[in-house]
Amino acid sequence: MDTKEVLYELRMRKGLSQSELADKVFVTRQAVSRWEKGETVPNTETLKLLSNLFNVSINTLLGSPKKLICQCCGMPLEDEILGRDKDGSLNENYCKWCYADGTYTYSNMDDLIEVCVKNMVNDNVSEGQVRAYLELLLPTLDYWKKYDELSDDGQFEEFKEQLIKEINDLHIEGMPKLEKLNALVGQFVNLPYRLPSGADVKFLNDGTTYLGNQLESEFGGDRCFGVLANMDFILISTYEKDGKNPELVLYKKR
Repeated sequence: MDTKEVLYELRMRKGLSQSELADKVFVTRQAVSRWEKGETVPNTETLKLLSNLFNVSINTLLGSPKKLICQCCGMPLEDEILGRDKDGSLNENYCKWCYADGTYTYSNMDDLIEVCVKNMVNDNVSEGQVRAYLELLLPTLDYWKKYDELSDDGQFEEFKEQLIKEINDLHIEGMPKLEKLNALVGQFVNLPYRLPSGADVKFLNDGTTYLGNQLESEFGGDRCFGVLANMDFILISTYEKDGKNPELVLYKKR
């Protein structure tokens, strides 16, 4: 679709009149009308406002002229999985697993490869093929080419190490020592936990990126430990395959 069609569809989907949209992005109704007729396109600053309002990328607003891929892991990007800057605006360069709230979540390429391999191997592609592909691809991406410029001098890694220490110091019975924390998006790990009252409660935000990992229980059996954390809390649970029958072990504010 062209920009004019995209803007019209997004406006209608949100139930806004041209005047209401104009008020939200600080332009005139006539300006919105000209956009939707294809006579003009919004300027850069207005595109940013429209992106935040409609929760889509500027690339989408312009009719998707570019094929976006994450400049950290190489994943094809769609609006639903874009990372966000500190101010909450979408960042078209990274997925939400690699970049969250203005923070890069990977500082070690080998760690990223290990995570990606687990998710990319299938019946048609072997682990060796995936690993070889990533070892060639990742060094060509902007994040790794500009790592010295973009990195935070290890501050995020220090934060992860502190979290790992706090979690291990809890000495949860049956849970093995935690070695690593990976970026996990809320919608994939936001399990419902049954409270004593009988109510099912979810503690996470589907759109937020957390740090976590899955660990096999030292007791054996078919239940795993799930660890999730961020700056505000630590959550530990157990569950069966595919997150079935989850049970909350601990929820602790930091």
